[in-house]
Amino acid sequence: MATATPSNVLDAQARTPGNKNAARRVRVAGKVPAVVYGAGKGAVSVAVDPRQVKSILHSKTGHNTIFDLALDGEKTKAMIVDWQYEPIKGALLHIDLKRIAMDKKLTVAVPIILKGEAAGVKTEGGILEQMLREVELECLPGDIPASIEADVSELVFGKVIRVEDLPKSDKYQYVTEANQPVAHVTTVKEEVVATPEAVAADAAAAPAEPEVIKKGKQETEEEGAEAPAAKGGGEKKEKK
Repeated sequence: MATATPSNVLDAQARTPGNKNAARRVRVAGKVPAVVYGAGKGAVSVAVDPRQVKSILHSKTGHNTIFDLALDGEKTKAMIVDWQYEPIKGALLHIDLKRIAMDKKLTVAVPIILKGEAAGVKTEGGILEQMLREVELECLPGDIPASIEADVSELVFGKVIRVEDLPKSDKYQYVTEANQPVAHVTTVKEEVVATPEAVAADAAAAPAEPEVIKKGKQETEEEGAEAPAAKGGGEKKEKK
């Protein structure tokens, strides 16, 4: 379960919110700008250690991990609800943190892990395809599972595992639609590559565009070109 441990702490320092330059200065100092909100309290701008954040995100429970947020000498249960990476170097740019009330249910997305070897793959030469990789469920923070396991060993052609077939528990309820497909066995898809002869034949068989359509396009373009003159040449407003 995604409960906090003594070493599962994220240290945060209050910061003055500002523009992009202010956020850049936080990153230059080796921290990541973040905001904390939730639990009926106002939002607070903070700076956090990116190494601690990555340690949480790469843990078994990932972003569903409940940890202790240490701020101004106090510790509050919290979790990561959103994060942004720099696309080239992969550095963390910003973090959204949410205060958590351990006695109130919340909705989270949990990964679905397929277990076993599908019979349709083993004996029928099919391919196992997973259509749904996360499922939303509602539960108390201390009952968030690290993942939901789906047994595919009996899966054959024509059979589909759906959300309603996933393991049940009295600790959580599924929010995702029960009929949503999770996995099935499909055939190998052969990619058809068009030959130059086929491309040429298709081009020759394609009907020519009617002349009336071409004329209509030309008239529309001419009307569009004359439209500004008809407005009296008013001043253009600068886009904001």
